[in-house]
Amino acid sequence: MHLAASAILLAARSHGETGVIARMLTEQNGVVAAYVAGGRGRQLRPVVIPGNIVAADIRAKSDSQLPFARLELVTSRGPWLGEPLPAAAINWVCALTASTLPERNAYPNIHTALGGLLDAICVCGAAREWVAALANYETLLLRELGYGGQQHEIGGLEQALEILDQLEPQIARYLLADRQADVLAARTLLRQKLARMVE
Repeated sequence: MHLAASAILLAARSHGETGVIARMLTEQNGVVAAYVAGGRGRQLRPVVIPGNIVAADIRAKSDSQLPFARLELVTSRGPWLGEPLPAAAINWVCALTASTLPERNAYPNIHTALGGLLDAICVCGAAREWVAALANYETLLLRELGYGGQQHEIGGLEQALEILDQLEPQIARYLLADRQADVLAARTLLRQKLARMVE
């Protein structure tokens, strides 16, 4: 296996003394997990941040072997991780995507939508400008994975928050039923921060 592609980094888990296992979403190959040597080192630590866009060179000797990856930073989300609301949103959408998509199944619509949502979270001045995109992204995930759901024409912040509240039981039941509770906790934290906008 040899894959060279642009990827959205979804998660990075420590492995060994200095390495990480990175889960990345590519357009053509879906989610790919790979070992990144030195991923916790000074040079690569800023690269293996969830939400970052990376150029990945992924190689494995066989399909049964965990691939090795070399990563080069293309777009950093690091500057927004100091802002509580964008950081919570980036953390949630990356954790949700990493936890729900099966490996090596292409989901080009999800790849495109996640890239657009991350850009909106980082570029828009206020959360009210990207909350509707977040609700539609969650709906898209449900639909692409076979659990129904339709895109919404969302008129404003309060309607977007209502839709997010309606989606939570479906996400918990269908997408995260067998996953760790801390994934859904990331959504709860984000929702609490969004609620302060309408108080």
